[in-house]
Amino acid sequence: MVSSAHEGLHRIFQERPEILAPVFRALGIAFPEKATLDALTPDVTETKPLERRVDTVLRIGPSDGDDFLLAIEAQGARKPGKELSWAYYVAYLQSKYCLPVLLLVVCQDQATAKWASGPFDCATRGWTTQRTHPMVVGPDNLPVITDQRTAAENPAMAAFSALAHARSPQIDAILEAFGHALQDQDGRAADYFYEFLDINLRGTAAGDKWREIMGFVSYFPGRGTVRETAYLEGKAEGKAEGKAEGKAEGIAEDRASLILRVLESRDVHVSEDARERITSCTDLDTLGLWFDRSLTAATAEDLFAETSQSPAETTDAGA
Repeated sequence: MVSSAHEGLHRIFQERPEILAPVFRALGIAFPEKATLDALTPDVTETKPLERRVDTVLRIGPSDGDDFLLAIEAQGARKPGKELSWAYYVAYLQSKYCLPVLLLVVCQDQATAKWASGPFDCATRGWTTQRTHPMVVGPDNLPVITDQRTAAENPAMAAFSALAHARSPQIDAILEAFGHALQDQDGRAADYFYEFLDINLRGTAAGDKWREIMGFVSYFPGRGTVRETAYLEGKAEGKAEGKAEGKAEGIAEDRASLILRVLESRDVHVSEDARERITSCTDLDTLGLWFDRSLTAATAEDLFAETSQSPAETTDAGA
C-alpha cells in the first residue's frame, strides 16, 4: 500500500497521466500521448535507522516503448548532501524495479535550479563510477499561470508553477487563479492539491497566502470548514456504513502519512516505535493534535509527551 503524504498527487497522476505532458514539454522531452501510470511506494529505506523517502515515485508505461520510473522531488533551496540522496534514490529504484529512472526536481529559484541540474558525479582519480543528472523545472522554464481556466485545465502544471514561482512577485496571482480553479475540481482532487502545496510551501509567505486563499488550515478535524465537513460526512446520502468506515480509515492513514512527511521535511528522525504508533492510530482528534505538534517538535517522541490519550486511542491500545 502506498503510504506517502503525496498519495493524492499520485492518484491524480494515475487518473490523468496526460497532465504531466506540459511539464515534460517545458524540458524539451517527449511524453507519450497514451500511457499507463502507477504510483509506487516512495520509501527507499534500506537500513532501519536511516530513513529515506522520495516525494513522489511514478511508474510510467508508454504505449510506444518500455516502462520507466519518474521520481519527483521538490527543492526549496540548495541543501548540502541532497545530491547524494538523489544518487541513492536513482540507484535503489533502478535496482528494485529493474527499470530506468528519471529524476525530476522542482525548484523555487534560479540559483537552486542551476545547482540541482548537476550533473553530480561519484568519481575519483579520473574515473566516474556513477553520474546523477536530474531534470529540473523552475522559474526559468515553467510558465507563470495566472489564468483560472488554464489552471483548471491542467492542475498539475498549475501546482508545479505555483511551487516554482513561490518567490515571484506574481505568486499571489498564481495562487489566486489556482485556488479558484480548484473550486471546479471534485473535493478529493482539491484537497490533494491543497495538501501538496501546503506541505511544500509551509513556512513561507506563499504558504501563508495559500492557506488564506483556501480558507482553512487543513482538513484535520476541529477546523470547522465546509470542505472538512463534506469530506468527513460525505456528500452523497445513504452511503453504506462499511464505506463510511473505510473512508474514515483512509483519512486516518492519509493524516498519519502527512505527519510523517512533515517530520521528514524538518529532518526529525522517526524511530520504528514512533512510526508504528502514528500509523496505527485511528483517532482523528489525536492525529490532529500530533500534526500540530509535528510542526515544531524537536523529536518524534515530543508528539506524545504529556499527552492524555483520547478515549478512542485508549480503546485501540487496549484492544
